[in-house]
Amino acid sequence: ETSLTVEGVRVVVDSGLARAPRFDTRTGMTRLATITTSRASADQRAGRAGRVEPGVCYRMWSKIEHGTRPAHRAPEIVEADLSGLALELAAWGSGPDQLAFVTPPPRKALVAAHDLLTQLGALDAGGALTDAGRKMLALPVHPRLARMLVAEPSPLGCALAVLLDERDVLRGRPDELPSDLGLRLELLAGRGTHDALDRGALRRLGDRAADLARRLRIEWHPARIDSGRAGAALLHAYPDRLAARRRPGQFQLRSGSGAWLPDSDPLAHEPFVVAADLDGKRDRARIRLAAGLDADEIARELDDDLAETVVLEWDTDRDDLVERVTRRLGSMQLGATTRRPRPGTATAAALLDRVRATGLAVLGWSGAAAALRRRGDFLHRQLGDPWPDWSTDGLATTLDEWLAPFLTQAAGRADLERLDVLMLLRAQLPWDAAAELDRLAPAELELPTGRRVPIDYTADEPSARVRVQDLFGTTVHPTAGGRPIVLHLLSPADRPIQVTADLPGFWSGTWADVRKDLAGRYPKHQWPTDPATATPKRLKDRP
Repeated sequence: ETSLTVEGVRVVVDSGLARAPRFDTRTGMTRLATITTSRASADQRAGRAGRVEPGVCYRMWSKIEHGTRPAHRAPEIVEADLSGLALELAAWGSGPDQLAFVTPPPRKALVAAHDLLTQLGALDAGGALTDAGRKMLALPVHPRLARMLVAEPSPLGCALAVLLDERDVLRGRPDELPSDLGLRLELLAGRGTHDALDRGALRRLGDRAADLARRLRIEWHPARIDSGRAGAALLHAYPDRLAARRRPGQFQLRSGSGAWLPDSDPLAHEPFVVAADLDGKRDRARIRLAAGLDADEIARELDDDLAETVVLEWDTDRDDLVERVTRRLGSMQLGATTRRPRPGTATAAALLDRVRATGLAVLGWSGAAAALRRRGDFLHRQLGDPWPDWSTDGLATTLDEWLAPFLTQAAGRADLERLDVLMLLRAQLPWDAAAELDRLAPAELELPTGRRVPIDYTADEPSARVRVQDLFGTTVHPTAGGRPIVLHLLSPADRPIQVTADLPGFWSGTWADVRKDLAGRYPKHQWPTDPATATPKRLKDRP
């Protein structure tokens, strides 16, 4: 279909077919598609035969079919992808309403083109051309591929651009061809072969890739094609076609739609793929051409679009506080890693939560600290102020006051365990109360023999375990905090013989029966009839 007059042409054979640009939803680009011609196009073609002398035109379709063909071909502007036009308009600084189009571009298609260019980084949020957009204008490829070449001006970028802009170099049934663009890159690089390879098409792609390289002012060396980075490079052209594997062969695109590959395809087990060619339903498309990549490559290439969520949580496997970092690209999760938290307000708050959740057990309670806590809590129950509430609930309620100031540099369980809890408890006591503590609630009971035994403040009443001979000569029952100490009296073999909170009453009461029973079993020990006046010692004097 040309306006030129060619001498000597008298016969035209019209196939009734034409190659016309069409927006290919599979690749997201405009490609030439073979279509039937209109009646007007057929008349124009027939005119080639009668320009200089009478001629004849043979049409390869019936008159009946001719009558069903459209009178005129639809204008290209209503059927093609308009991203290239939108890029030109942005460069001119003109809006579509300012230009006198024969057929105005569809507004919906222009909006879609504008959105794509914005996603590719060719336009800023205000619709102005970016530096990347200016560079894309100079390249004779679709804006998607131009954006990839701007980001990847290398033999890899050139090879990918021509592979996607032309027919596949592998011939055969589409369902039987592998989807991996890396394989095709290896063939273009001269590494390996394939039974379905079209060598003529491969040579043509090499020539075109070399032309692109010249435009980019780089050297074209097929051997330098790094097919391992195909997915990372392709991501610049198809950021909207990134897909994450849900299970082998099943993927989810960033848009939320599903896509799939046969389980036998080499890319079926890749964690992420960039799908350059999708065929099929919108909610479950077959991936025809793609390249694999990993989460780190995505993070490097799309760093500005990446969102990082940091959550402090207690890892039950490690039994420690961790910082779980989740990387997301929109709704797509790229992966999660754990690391040691950095000290700070949030970390301290998370550690305090753990202390509360464990009932303070996660702290490094030494024996001395636990004993001091029981003594102080006993005095609080008996006397109230100024003795602080050191029960589990009491300490948990006031963690922000007595513990938080010491967690400014803490980052985990080990830091909690290293705390000197004994010091922290003593710091809560007023200075005069601290001086009174040993008098009101002594840690040990001093016996008439000079020995000392620990006083247990675990129960409501303080208690101590004492061999009965060590209490001979005691006439006043010992107390703590104004309460009698419950004495667990023991035999010489440390077996319990009596529990009493009234030692003088025991001496004057049931002692006689206890004495009779034990004197026969432990004849070497003294068993006086009046222990209140006896000398405190365990064994009888030798004769």
